[in-house]
Amino acid sequence: MNKKTIWLLVLCLTFIAGCDAFSSVPTYGGLSIEGFNYTPYNLDRFVITDKYGNKAGGGGDLMPGSGEGSLSCCYKLRGTDFTVDWYVYDADLAIKAIDAQQPIQDIHKVTQVHLPPTEVAGGAGERILGLHFYPDDHIEFEFRRDLMGTRILYADVWDWMRKTHGKLLNPHAEDDSVVFRRTARLAANGWIRYHLTNTQDLEQYVYFWLLNPKFDQHPAVQKILSETKDQPGAFGAAMEKLPATTVEQLKRDAFEHVQTGATHG
Repeated sequence: MNKKTIWLLVLCLTFIAGCDAFSSVPTYGGLSIEGFNYTPYNLDRFVITDKYGNKAGGGGDLMPGSGEGSLSCCYKLRGTDFTVDWYVYDADLAIKAIDAQQPIQDIHKVTQVHLPPTEVAGGAGERILGLHFYPDDHIEFEFRRDLMGTRILYADVWDWMRKTHGKLLNPHAEDDSVVFRRTARLAANGWIRYHLTNTQDLEQYVYFWLLNPKFDQHPAVQKILSETKDQPGAFGAAMEKLPATTVEQLKRDAFEHVQTGATHG
């Protein structure tokens, strides 16, 4: 191969890849964007911006716990540091606003995300960047090859609660959508306080919170939280085995409360 041919090949690659072909800055092209919403609000939309002015967006009114199956394509992002502008709204307040013929009020949030250089396989349409939106407003990026990946299943927690503790969850026979959002708020608090993501853990957290919002101040519960740290599913399994006498103490709030600011995760 002569020098002219080599130069033409290099030139072609430059036109295809732009300056990125000779840059040490990580570049991710042909990206599809997927959002996973673990906040207790509806995720309206979000926009990712890198330090070079490239943008990528997604969303689409994702209710708490949803995200799988919704994609936007195709984007290019560069670098390791990104800004995410995102918008959520409280669905319960939105219903009241609609009834009053008033506009729905979005809540605007801004989160900085650092992503170390990452190898990404696959071509356009196969490179999926998932954004995981957590209840404390931090966001985690994850490259995927499929539409799965939800980490917190609020719908499963709600379904278990309504089937096993329906009267406790919904004593006033409210609409399912209202009760689901209430369940999501309680489960989101379980993540904020103890970083619980396992469905069984969150089921027990929601159940016992409804019995007594101060249930985690019981010495026996404190012991379980300490012993099951960083063991998904262990907290829920242990709480299911609480003695009936302890459960009764929780119901009546008849125990010595232990104040703690420690988290589980």
